[in-house]
Amino acid sequence: MALSELYTKYNRVWIPDPEEVWQSAEILKEYKPGDEVLELLLENGTETRYPVDPGNPQFPPLRNPDILVGENDLTALSYLHEPAVLHNLRVRFVESKIIYTYCGIILVAVNPYKQLHIYGDGVINAYSGQNMGDLDPHIFAVAEEAYKQMARDSRNQSIIVSGESGAGKTVSARYAMRYFAVVSKSSSKTRVEDKVLASNPITEAIGNAKTTRNDNSSRFGKYTEISFDKRFKIIGANMRTYLLEKSRVVFQSENERNYHIFYQLCACADQPNLKHLRLLSADEFLYTCMGGATKINGVDDRGDMAETCRTFTLLGLKEEFLSDVFKVLASILHLGNITISTNGDKSAVSVSDVHLGVFCELMCVSAASVCRWLCHRRLVLAAETVVSPVAQERALNARDALAKHIYAHLFHAIIHRINAALRVPGKQHSFIGVLDIYGFETFEVNSFEQFCINYANEKLQHQFNLHVFKLEQEEYMKEDIPWTLIDFYDNQPIIDLIEAKMGILDLLDEECLFPQGTEQNWLQKLQNYLGSNPLFHKPRLSSHAFVIQHFADKVEYQCKGFLEKNRDTLYEELVDIMKASKFALLAEFFQKESEVSTGKNIRVKAATPGVKPANKQLRTTVGDKFRSSLYLLMETLNATTPHYVRCIKPNEDKQPFEYDSKRVVQQLRACGVLETIHISAQSYPSRWTYIEFYSRYSILMTKAELALSDKKRTSITVLQRLIRDSDQYKFGRTKIFLRAGQVAYLEKLRLDRQRSACVTIQSHVRGWIQQRRFLRIRKAILTLQQYVRGQRRIRQTITAAALKQAWAAMVIQKHCRGYLVRKSYQMVLVATVTIQAYIRGWRARKHYKKLVEEQKALVLQKYARAWLARRRFQTMRRLILNVQLSYRVQQLRKKLEEQNKENRGLMEKLTGLANAHSQGLDKVQLLEAELKKSANERLALEKQEKSNKEEANQVISELQAQKASMEVEKKAMEQRFSETTQQIRDNFSGLQRKLQEDLEKEERFRKIAENNLEILREDSGREMEALKLENRRLREETIRLHSQIEEETQTNTDLQEQVTQLTKHVKVLPELRKDLHNLQTQKAEQERRVREQTHQAKVKMNAIIRQLLGNSSTEHISLVSPAESLEDAEDDGNLLVAFDGLQKATRVMEAQLREQKEGFESRVETLSFKVEHLQRENEQLQKLFKEKSNVNESIGQEVARLTAENMMIPEMRQLIGELNRQKQELETQLWEKTSQMMGQIEEVSAKLRVDVEEERSRCRRLEEQLEELAGVREEAQQRLQEEEREREQRHKQQQAEHEAKSKLRQEVSRLTAENMDLEELLDVKERLIKRLQDQVRSLQAPDRANQRLAPAVPREYLGMLEYRREDEPKIIQNLIMELKPRGVVVNMIPGLAAHLLFMCVRYADYLNDGSKLKSLMGAIISAVKHIIKNHQEDFEVLSFWLSNTCHLLNCLKQYSGEEEFMKHNTPRQNKNCLTNFDLSEHRQIFSDIAIRIYHQIVAVMEKALVPTIVPGMLEHESLQGMWSPKPAGMRNRSSSVYEEAVGSCSVASILQLLSGFHATMLQHGMDPDLVRQAVRQLFYLLGSTCLNSILLRKDLCSSRKGMQIRCNISYLEEWLKEKGLQGSSAMETLLPLSQVAWLLQVSKTTDEDAQEITEHCHELSPVQIVKILNSYTPIDDFEKRVAPAFVRKVQALLQERDGSSQLMLDTQYHFQVTFPFNPSPHALELLQVPSSLRLSFLTRI
Repeated sequence: MALSELYTKYNRVWIPDPEEVWQSAEILKEYKPGDEVLELLLENGTETRYPVDPGNPQFPPLRNPDILVGENDLTALSYLHEPAVLHNLRVRFVESKIIYTYCGIILVAVNPYKQLHIYGDGVINAYSGQNMGDLDPHIFAVAEEAYKQMARDSRNQSIIVSGESGAGKTVSARYAMRYFAVVSKSSSKTRVEDKVLASNPITEAIGNAKTTRNDNSSRFGKYTEISFDKRFKIIGANMRTYLLEKSRVVFQSENERNYHIFYQLCACADQPNLKHLRLLSADEFLYTCMGGATKINGVDDRGDMAETCRTFTLLGLKEEFLSDVFKVLASILHLGNITISTNGDKSAVSVSDVHLGVFCELMCVSAASVCRWLCHRRLVLAAETVVSPVAQERALNARDALAKHIYAHLFHAIIHRINAALRVPGKQHSFIGVLDIYGFETFEVNSFEQFCINYANEKLQHQFNLHVFKLEQEEYMKEDIPWTLIDFYDNQPIIDLIEAKMGILDLLDEECLFPQGTEQNWLQKLQNYLGSNPLFHKPRLSSHAFVIQHFADKVEYQCKGFLEKNRDTLYEELVDIMKASKFALLAEFFQKESEVSTGKNIRVKAATPGVKPANKQLRTTVGDKFRSSLYLLMETLNATTPHYVRCIKPNEDKQPFEYDSKRVVQQLRACGVLETIHISAQSYPSRWTYIEFYSRYSILMTKAELALSDKKRTSITVLQRLIRDSDQYKFGRTKIFLRAGQVAYLEKLRLDRQRSACVTIQSHVRGWIQQRRFLRIRKAILTLQQYVRGQRRIRQTITAAALKQAWAAMVIQKHCRGYLVRKSYQMVLVATVTIQAYIRGWRARKHYKKLVEEQKALVLQKYARAWLARRRFQTMRRLILNVQLSYRVQQLRKKLEEQNKENRGLMEKLTGLANAHSQGLDKVQLLEAELKKSANERLALEKQEKSNKEEANQVISELQAQKASMEVEKKAMEQRFSETTQQIRDNFSGLQRKLQEDLEKEERFRKIAENNLEILREDSGREMEALKLENRRLREETIRLHSQIEEETQTNTDLQEQVTQLTKHVKVLPELRKDLHNLQTQKAEQERRVREQTHQAKVKMNAIIRQLLGNSSTEHISLVSPAESLEDAEDDGNLLVAFDGLQKATRVMEAQLREQKEGFESRVETLSFKVEHLQRENEQLQKLFKEKSNVNESIGQEVARLTAENMMIPEMRQLIGELNRQKQELETQLWEKTSQMMGQIEEVSAKLRVDVEEERSRCRRLEEQLEELAGVREEAQQRLQEEEREREQRHKQQQAEHEAKSKLRQEVSRLTAENMDLEELLDVKERLIKRLQDQVRSLQAPDRANQRLAPAVPREYLGMLEYRREDEPKIIQNLIMELKPRGVVVNMIPGLAAHLLFMCVRYADYLNDGSKLKSLMGAIISAVKHIIKNHQEDFEVLSFWLSNTCHLLNCLKQYSGEEEFMKHNTPRQNKNCLTNFDLSEHRQIFSDIAIRIYHQIVAVMEKALVPTIVPGMLEHESLQGMWSPKPAGMRNRSSSVYEEAVGSCSVASILQLLSGFHATMLQHGMDPDLVRQAVRQLFYLLGSTCLNSILLRKDLCSSRKGMQIRCNISYLEEWLKEKGLQGSSAMETLLPLSQVAWLLQVSKTTDEDAQEITEHCHELSPVQIVKILNSYTPIDDFEKRVAPAFVRKVQALLQERDGSSQLMLDTQYHFQVTFPFNPSPHALELLQVPSSLRLSFLTRI
């Protein structure tokens, strides 16, 4: 596409203008090749002709479409050239009142000369964490980008702020540092960020001054390094300064001032602490009144002085140092007022000069020395030293030079102290540097200072060009686009001209080395060496100047003063005077100067001392110093990632929002903005993502292209079709790169397509309107025709005969109709009478039936009442049977325990065997010792070996006999095990038979009890679970016995090993034969004694058994006979057999007692409702016992196997082991067993007597307890009836709504009580059994054996939980620490944990135990704080404990006993109030905890909600097709709304989050008012975040976006209605956002519109309204911007309104939370402790 094709009719161009630089014009006639002129229409209405050369046409620059004007980024413009940039800045600055604009990587800041409301903490918080480009351009966005890159890439950053004097560099740098101080506050107490900000007022006071261009112009360059640690918190700062303008101390131009600090000091001259300085007003000092302007409008020097002193203190600088600074400043002022008189070529200073005296007094120097060396100079010649007077001019120069040096030293000393104050301990991890440096300067007279400034700007511009070039190359490489070299301006030749060898600075330093050097000689050298350089030339009209072609402009420099300023000369004599001063600070200045000077110049030590120069001057020139410092600065900048801020001065008059195009374009050329535009325009400046391109230009696609699913492929196809020249675009990996002008061409095609579509739509609509109009007219005409034709037809057909016929017909019809009606009436009458007869008969029959039914009902009621009475009786019987069953279960448990005791006896037996074995080992060791002694007799034993063998055979036979006896003993043990198992089987079989008999007896009552089976099924289940547990325990006991047998096996194995060792010593047996014979003799004797003692014990036991049995039947005695038959057994287990007999006698007694109880139990109906469960459980128990029998059999098999293994042991080994074991056993256990058996016999006898008495008394008490249970039941029913009557009376007095709620709560409580009835009955039974056991124990004494206890009065629940002090940690652990909201809590009553804790608190109060109560409350508070601290981000835990904390707080109030909290209590709840302690202090603590939890919950919800607010409320298109993207530049937003992301947010996402929060809070039983407060807080966050984003983003300020916002607000309102939260005042927090949406949609043209906006937007501040109006941006060409005149009208109407001046809403604001008092509806005495909480150690009282 040729460029000339774009110059069509209606397109606009820019033409040069002498006043406005560029002027807009519209093309009146399409340009055709060969035309010599363009016919244009200017904006003022005049026509003009722009000449065009047909051979080489140079067209004027095209103007961008209006939709692109006002963009945030200049690189987003389709046409990139100077007039486009200038116009875009004008529109943003003048019309939209926006001062910041991106230009690629540069932030252009235009000085508004007005205080704006865009720098508050709210704006800082809004930009914090945002990507660059997400919000409107701002200095905070640049600072955030630097901070983020430092944290992300761990690379140091720099922010370079440059511009002319008065452009706002210092303010911009100050705001950048303030941003870092706010977003990265240090955690230490040093408050480093405050110190960094406090350094600004000091540096401005000593380094800033009023100039003709700026009231607060920085007269030095400053680079501030802000240091960060690894957590990216500020830990310190360091400041470097460049090129202080020292000449301003002694000279100011007209209407300028000296440094601010001098005027601040003079303004406070009357203060007591400054009296000794003898200050005057600023008009009376020479150094402060030269410019004639000692005051600045709007500046309070006295107030600024106070601020300066305050910041000195904040930085930690001592008062002494501040006093010394003031002394130095005052001395400089007095030095300037010293009068130097002249006398020809001589000059003199009077010693009596007042100012001289004050200067010398303050500086502590000699007045005579100062007078002499100000007016004289010492010349050191080869042979002598000469002192000569100097002229007045040179004396004045010496005075001024001294003043300049003193001030420069003071300036650097203050900077050094500030750096020391900003340096804190800690290692610097990274830093961000802020460079506040002078921009390019050109004045009418340019001197050495301007030369250095422009030299520094040349270096910065060179670095900037390279950086832009590098970024451009990286972008191309990232998108895989071939990189082509871009031609851009390189200023390296200018830098070489200045700093290269034999350059300007080198020649200047060389000339300064000559004492007689002059500017003219230096200028001549410049012309000789640099005259051929095209960038350097001599001006035509001046012989004392030279011109340099800088990158920004040509600058003419006057040579006067170059050498003197570069030398910066100070006489040595004056330096010596200052060194000798007694004023330490002054002496330190010049001492350091000499050290630095010496150190920097000594390169090589000379062989011979050189001649001392006549005038010692500073060896390092100012130019050299500046070049070195600039080199260090460039090194620092190159090592960091730079960010650029270019400050623009819009006009010379400092008028707010006035735009001087000439001044602006001059600065744009100077600061590199246009160079950035040039580099971008050379390549592909317009860059679109494929999604953005598809969304914007889908209107230009065909149906086939729109049908494709691949949007990237579609975009490529469309662009290739629309633009044939492939060089005009490139396709990257994620973006499309377009050359300049192509976006405008696409916009033109898009506009043409829209215009064509509009014409088509208009034609169809107009045709449809005309068609509807035609159809309406046609229908009306047809109606008229029909009416007219009808009238005509009537007139033609009606005659007299026709009228008569019609009248006759009517008469006939009348009579006929009357007849028909009468006939119908008669038929209806007959039918009605018939129906009435039948109905009356039916009613009579119905009445009769009713009477009969009532009689039958009475009969039914009689039988029903009888049935109810029988059911009550059966219920009571079931309770009694429950008690009996519980008793039987206890008896069974006791039997199982006795069996366990028998098993433990067996275990003790096995343990005794193990001990005997260990003693045998000791004996073996002794035998080994004897074996050593008999080693010498081995030869004799060998001779007798044959005879010993025979004797050994005899011994082996004896051992085999003993082995047989051991086998018998083992069989006896097996028999005991089998008997034990058989006995357990017999017991359970007996129980089974009895249950079977009960089943047969209860079969006839099965139908009656069938309805009650379900109620008591849970009771029987729990009891059977207890039996299962007992069986499981028996099984575990069996396993334990098995393990013990395995241990015996291991013991036998050890014995085998030991016998193996003894076998080796078999040869010593003949020697041991005598010992064996002795052992056998001892064994026989001991066995005889044991048998005698055992026989005596058995005789006594048999006598006891016969005495206990008394008149027992022979059948019972036969049960004992097996025990008697074992009396003749002669093994060591016969005592156990006798003891078994005694146990069996005890069982016989128990059987007799059971027979006695059967007589009592026969009167009770059987347990039919439990039969099925008991049968199944018995079957399970039989299986378990079978398993146990199998285990016992396996044990027997294992014993047999071990026996078989023992038989395989060598016979000699068995003989020795058996003899040793029996001997040790008989020796150690004979007397112990005898004594133990005697004691056991006596204990068993006494126990049996007591048990017999207990059983007899127990039977009597069971009858009594049954009667007591019946009485308790009746009393409980009576009390329940009384309570119900009381509740009814109380409910009648309350309001209807409260009555309904109370009834509902009663119903819930009743249902809960019924559901837990079985568990309560079980508790009653357990307590009854415990009470009976206690009574049995109390009846053991003889004097109380026959007494009967009075019936115990049952106690009601008191709503307390009894606990022990040592159980307190378990309560806290189970109820607080381990309670999970997602676990058992889901099915619990809301706030149950709080109620249970309060019931424990009530118990401590009930005991009047202060320490216990304090300990519990402290533990609860600590645990809640701990769990909240550990789950700060867990919303469910926080919600759960906020609910429980509020419930606990309400309980503490409700039961506190205070009248205001007892109004809604029931009488029973009033009885449960705390009585002994006042817990008001703890209530306050819980209130504080609840507030803390609430704020944590809000923070968690806000953290989850914030990322979705802007995408969901503002960016998501809830109304599809309402928005399309606009072109974006380099600073396009990183998270575009047009990107297709899977997890994109919408309003539905926000509502889903809110619903989740709401459901969780309701599930945990949070107070509804508290839920409403939380929702209100979230809605405020929604509204404030959205409003802040709209205020900071121009792309959101459009009419269509306002429509989408209103739609989203309606969704939120519907959600509130759905959840019943209309009363939460949440919608009121969205009023500002709603008014913003309305403001974006309303018309904004007329005065009526302005008045309506003023009245309607009452929730918005004037600043916000004006900001939105200025930011309003049309989406397409069919909308218009808001005229500045309309904005001014609205501003005028808003002036009278009182409102906040803050632009942003505070998103961190939180409404005050209140916790309403809602008494608990739950009765404490009805609350149950779920078993899932594992709180079985708590007891309900």
